[in-house]
Amino acid sequence: MADIQVYDAIVIGAGQGGGPLSSALVEGGKKKVAMIEREHVGGTCVNEGCTPTKTMVASAKVAYLARRADDYGVSTGPLSIDMSVVRKRKRDIVESFRSGSENRLVGSGVDLLMGEASFTGPKRLRVKLNDGGEREITADTIIINTGMRPAHPDIEGLDGVPTLDSTSIMELDTVPEHLIVVGGGYIGLEFGQMFRRFGSNVTVVHRGKQVLAREDKDVTDEVEKILREDDIEVLLQTIPTHVERDAEGRIHLSVKTPDGTRTLIGSHLLLASGRVPNTDVLNPAATGVNMDKQGCIQVNDALETNVPGIYAIGDVKGGPAFTHISYDDYRILKTNLLEHGSASIHNRMVPYTVFIDPQLGRVGLTEEEARAQGRAIRVAKMPMTYVARALETDETRGLMKAIVDKDTDQILGAAILGIEGGEVMACLQIAMMGKLPYTALRDATFSHPNLSEALNNLFGMFED
Repeated sequence: MADIQVYDAIVIGAGQGGGPLSSALVEGGKKKVAMIEREHVGGTCVNEGCTPTKTMVASAKVAYLARRADDYGVSTGPLSIDMSVVRKRKRDIVESFRSGSENRLVGSGVDLLMGEASFTGPKRLRVKLNDGGEREITADTIIINTGMRPAHPDIEGLDGVPTLDSTSIMELDTVPEHLIVVGGGYIGLEFGQMFRRFGSNVTVVHRGKQVLAREDKDVTDEVEKILREDDIEVLLQTIPTHVERDAEGRIHLSVKTPDGTRTLIGSHLLLASGRVPNTDVLNPAATGVNMDKQGCIQVNDALETNVPGIYAIGDVKGGPAFTHISYDDYRILKTNLLEHGSASIHNRMVPYTVFIDPQLGRVGLTEEEARAQGRAIRVAKMPMTYVARALETDETRGLMKAIVDKDTDQILGAAILGIEGGEVMACLQIAMMGKLPYTALRDATFSHPNLSEALNNLFGMFED
């Protein structure tokens, strides 16, 4: 074992926050900065999350539209899906993004150590290098950005059957005959609808009373309606109890439903029921960092842990697990560490888009959250069948919904379930950031026939 090597700063995890931050630290005057990455530069987003999944969602959308071609007066002939081509397209785009991230990182002067890190003492790390050997390193400033991984649910017999997670399912070279999805959150619904469009029969098993637990029920009712229109079986309040594989290799999943027990038989089983932080091997306790009971690193509003000089960013700290939040964490630490600022995550706006089709774009408070806070509100709601652009493109499923403060006319939140819902949501987010009253959008002149002009009508349709 070599002597311990001293750095000015160490970043653990080359994700969407950690990579840019390590480069910024070098540019900001830190002469020796180490980046430790266990597997791939770019983090979950580039390698297993946003980039590959949205690439495959796009392929599934083409298949969906091809099947509907007659609706548009277009004849396409027989449809077939070549998963090897879908997979290659996904792999090529991921490799392009990954190599770009790595080149920027190394080019900035960061010392990239490919291996797995674990704390051995106060601000002291051992790195088991992927190509053999170990390094011991230390720094006064350490940023933990190790992310999360798919959770392994507690189902009897699970260790005895082959399963898929959000990473391995994207490596399939054939379309599953019948995909059983355990989990009705963002990941489960995106993959469930994707593979239904590729040609699989799909059953979604979800413990809760509604899919997408954090959304208003009228929104999730519409989501569930869309999924069922796509011939996806959605089982709510359903608990998996036992799983086994028969002699032909089929998966038998026993579930407890409100109507009694049932056995689902499928060809493939996707586990999409949550994620857990990558802190078990990291051993943060050795350096005195506090964690919650799930293993997430605890931080304050400035992303500082209880140990001075140690910070956590991205998914590993718990809270909203979105790439744009991780990137904003980077900006906060850059401001505070290099520019002597006082940036904070307090009251940070958290927009997100669920890439089912149509998309669900969300920002701010839900109606349920606003009422729980005792706010006086007005609710504007309009079906997508009222939107000219949606009618013209024959994409009329979904709804628009906005929550407005009754006293100030400020927009408190919105859910846009419809064609390009994430982009329309961003219009509302910008209005919220600028503290525009809803009347500014109601009375604005938008380009016709864009989706944004639907905001004129939305804010003329309050329920009260």
